[in-house]
Amino acid sequence: MIKRFAILVMLLAVAAVFATLTLTFQPDAELNQTARYYAERTPSEVGAANIVTAIIVTYRGLDTLGEVTVLFLASSIVGLLLARGRNEKINPAKRVPASELLVTGGRLLTPLVMLLGVYVFVNGHLTPGGGFQGGSILASGVLLMLLADPLKHFSHHLISALESIAGLFYVAIGVLGIFLAGGFLDNRILPIGELGALFSAGAIPLIYSLIGLKVGTEFSSILANLSATEEL
Repeated sequence: MIKRFAILVMLLAVAAVFATLTLTFQPDAELNQTARYYAERTPSEVGAANIVTAIIVTYRGLDTLGEVTVLFLASSIVGLLLARGRNEKINPAKRVPASELLVTGGRLLTPLVMLLGVYVFVNGHLTPGGGFQGGSILASGVLLMLLADPLKHFSHHLISALESIAGLFYVAIGVLGIFLAGGFLDNRILPIGELGALFSAGAIPLIYSLIGLKVGTEFSSILANLSATEEL
């Protein structure tokens, strides 16, 4: 009883904080100096129609590299913790056949989900979306395949190889920016092109594609490891 009361008090306190923030929120009448710089300079400096993408990939590109690294460490730790279970033999008695509707739906939807993920990170410099969102969609396609066939086997070596290659090329593009442009992950190692065109914003589409592939393989690795362990 006391435990439930304490949880209730905590929830009410958190609700009061958020209610106060919501009721007293006053939007800024104008952009601050940093935001104004991004809004005014992004089209000419970076060539990306999506300002958020320009900030994440170029102006704060090193921070984004750190975020991807944290995700890589998380997926590696999950794989390390579940490695023992992966080496054991799967018990056939635990195979639970999925419904025919789920199997058929998975076969039809998985290619479309994968295509959507690619579209999201390839067009990240033009429309809302990008590498993290597109990579998550790719991983949701893997999850759909696992739901349709829980014992489906994924090559961990292939997933690791794709993740490593994507990360290596990501860092390589960043280093090229130091020598060929104005700094690490400077997208101007390639022509900026015409604002709003698919092949524009310099190396941003390539960078976001690598991020999407890296994030997708990392999430897929976590899902595959968890699925393999659940069936033991």
